[in-house]
Amino acid sequence: MPLYRDEGIVLRTQKLGEADRIVTLLTRGLGKVRVVGKGVRRTKSRFGARLEPAMWVDVQCFEGRTLDTVTQAESLASWGDVLARDYTTYTAAAAMLETADRLTEEREPNVQQYLLLQGALRSMAEGLHDPGLVLDAYLLRALAVAGWAPSFHDCARCGAHGPHRAFNLAAGGTVCSACRPPGSAAPAPETLSLLAALLAGDWSVADASSGRHRREGSTLASAFLQWHLERGVRSLRLVDRRDPDAPTQVDSRVTWSAVPLIAAVEKVDQAHAAAQAAQA
Repeated sequence: MPLYRDEGIVLRTQKLGEADRIVTLLTRGLGKVRVVGKGVRRTKSRFGARLEPAMWVDVQCFEGRTLDTVTQAESLASWGDVLARDYTTYTAAAAMLETADRLTEEREPNVQQYLLLQGALRSMAEGLHDPGLVLDAYLLRALAVAGWAPSFHDCARCGAHGPHRAFNLAAGGTVCSACRPPGSAAPAPETLSLLAALLAGDWSVADASSGRHRREGSTLASAFLQWHLERGVRSLRLVDRRDPDAPTQVDSRVTWSAVPLIAAVEKVDQAHAAAQAAQA
C-alpha cells in the first residue's frame, strides 16, 4: 500500500536537513513508525505545528524506500499546546512519551500501549488528577502491558498472601520475609497501597494520598521502570516532584514594580516644566 492513513500520537521529532523533520509516531494500526515531514520547519508549513510532541493527529503517509513521507496531517487534539503551558505537566508528558518510545517496536501494532498513552495524555491535559499521579499510573500500567506487572500485595516470588513490607525490583514487587533478597526496600504500607491503587485505577484512593507517600511511590515506580528497561529514562530527571502538602513559599527577592517608575517619570516631567517656566 503506497499510500495509507492512520491516527497516532507524536512521540518525538528530530531535525533533517534544512527544513525537514523526522517524526516518530505511535499509531493505532501500524504501531511505532518514523516518517518525514517535508518542509515542516518552515514558518509557512501547512501542518508543521501539528507534528509536535504529544499531538494527537490523523496522518496520511506515502511509503518510501527507507522512511515514509507525510502528505497530510489533521489535528485530533492539541494536547501538546495545553501541556507545554505548565512545567510540571510538560515534563511529566515528556517522560510518558519517552517511555512509550522505549516500550514499543517499529511496525509492530500495539493497541494497548497506544490507548494507554492516549488516555494518560488526555487526563493530564484536562487536569483530572495530579500530573505526578497520572505519570506514575501510566508507568505502572505500561509496564504491566509490556509483561512486567509489579506486585504490591502478594509475594512476587512464591505468591504468599500479603500484604508484605519488603519491595525488591529484581523480584518484581513485594516479597515475603522468606523470599526477601538482601538490599530490599521497606516502603510505608500507605505507599504500597497508593501504587496498587494507581495500577488498578482506583483514583479515589490515589487522590487522597499524602505528599510523602506520593514521593516515595514515584521513586519506586521510576526505579522499577528503569530496572526492566535496563536503561535510564532521561525525562524522568526533569519531572517536577513538588509536595502538594507543603506550604507555598513566598519569594523574598525584590520584584519589579511599575509604581516607582511612574513616579520617577512624573518627577522628571515636573522638573522639565519648572525649567521651561523659569526660562520664560
